[in-house]
Amino acid sequence: MSMTAKRAVFSALHRQGCFVIPNPWDVGSARALASLGFKALATTSSGFAWSHGKPDGAMPVDAVLDHLKAMAAATALPLNADFENGHADTAEGVAAQFTRACGTGISGISIEDASKDPRQPLYDIDAAVARVRAARAAIDAAGGDVILTGRAEGLFMANSDLGDVIARLKAYGEAGADCLYAPGLKTAEQVVAVVKAAAPKPVNVLVTAPGFSVAQLAALGVRRVSLGGALARTAWGEFMRAAGEIAGHGTFERLGHAASGRDMNALMDD
Repeated sequence: MSMTAKRAVFSALHRQGCFVIPNPWDVGSARALASLGFKALATTSSGFAWSHGKPDGAMPVDAVLDHLKAMAAATALPLNADFENGHADTAEGVAAQFTRACGTGISGISIEDASKDPRQPLYDIDAAVARVRAARAAIDAAGGDVILTGRAEGLFMANSDLGDVIARLKAYGEAGADCLYAPGLKTAEQVVAVVKAAAPKPVNVLVTAPGFSVAQLAALGVRRVSLGGALARTAWGEFMRAAGEIAGHGTFERLGHAASGRDMNALMDD
């Protein structure tokens, strides 16, 4: 499927229904997820960083851009880019990096208001809005067909509340974000409040643990469900439990749950 066709498919997914956009961390996991019938994929900054022995947020932008290009080409599905804070502090820097990202073949991209500065974890709202506007302008200059998601990270910050997050989301929508996303929503009431405030913009909800089902989120008006680093953490968890059993007990019981080499080769065979 061409890049233009992928972007058209991704845009259509945001207009009705509810879809899950799982987060692979490399080409192999992307192909595995594509084989299961998902309609789109998204990168995960944490999963990608962990696969390189780094903490989330520590990968340099050039490596991230190379990763986006490889992941966009890995399957026939549209790809959304977890682009963290745009890999820049200033609006001008965001515009420059988004221009580069739009050239990798992605169909969507997110911009966060988390600053990575522990002294001020969130950009103030004026700066955050300027950054969304810069991202929007860069996308439009590149053709305008990449979906922009505005992320309000306040629920991950101890000094933020839902009211502030909603105010930010509304501002990001007015600044040009196509989709709105507040990671950290825990209750149906919180989800409904965000969906109502964001309307008519579609809303992405992050699911990282048991709780909501897709059907429940769809009934609450959610358009898109992402998993962040949850699948990567699940894989790492089983890897560490199996290796820990071998190291600690000298037994190999957990290897009995492994996929077969034949199945893996068939899955990855072009």
